[in-house]
Amino acid sequence: MPNPAGALAGVCYGRQVAGIGSDPDSSLIAAARAGDRDAFATLLDRHYDRIHGLAWQLTGSRTDADDIAQDVCCSLVEKIGSYRAEAKFTTWLHGITFNACRDFRRRRRSFGAFSERLALLVGLAADEHRRDPYDAVWLKSAIARLKPDLRDTVVLVAGQQLTHAEAAAILGISEATVSWRMHEVRRILAAEK
Repeated sequence: MPNPAGALAGVCYGRQVAGIGSDPDSSLIAAARAGDRDAFATLLDRHYDRIHGLAWQLTGSRTDADDIAQDVCCSLVEKIGSYRAEAKFTTWLHGITFNACRDFRRRRRSFGAFSERLALLVGLAADEHRRDPYDAVWLKSAIARLKPDLRDTVVLVAGQQLTHAEAAAILGISEATVSWRMHEVRRILAAEK
């Protein structure tokens, strides 16, 4: 008597389901997981447009999609080893790209909020309706030019909204030093303004 369970293998809700080994990229994936650089490059060639297209749809910006696609391709070098073939490779790849887009938006929101708080701190954004659109660019470059100890302090206090005491504990300095550093940041940025 034939095994009825065997007759139903690969069928789900009346539809034929692709088996794990039936992914058209399965041999390339196996080779890439084993360290074959050519197989990995071929996988990237096959799927780059898919990665970039999804990133572009999710961000609405070609430039952002370029950055995200580059990040995803670089991260795949490490992540390919974790692919378990529980889903199609393209589904797994979509998940990685989606998460990269979400992380990108989160970083952008975080930096935007940080820039706004720092702008308020140094008096650039007294009235948000009269704010110069070039202030954000200026602020980014001004932060980049700060000495590392000042930059670290302003990121914790203005960016992460920590108290001076909390920032002092993280930086291993006194609260008075944090206050002095914040005063120095205000003085330096006001002088450049």
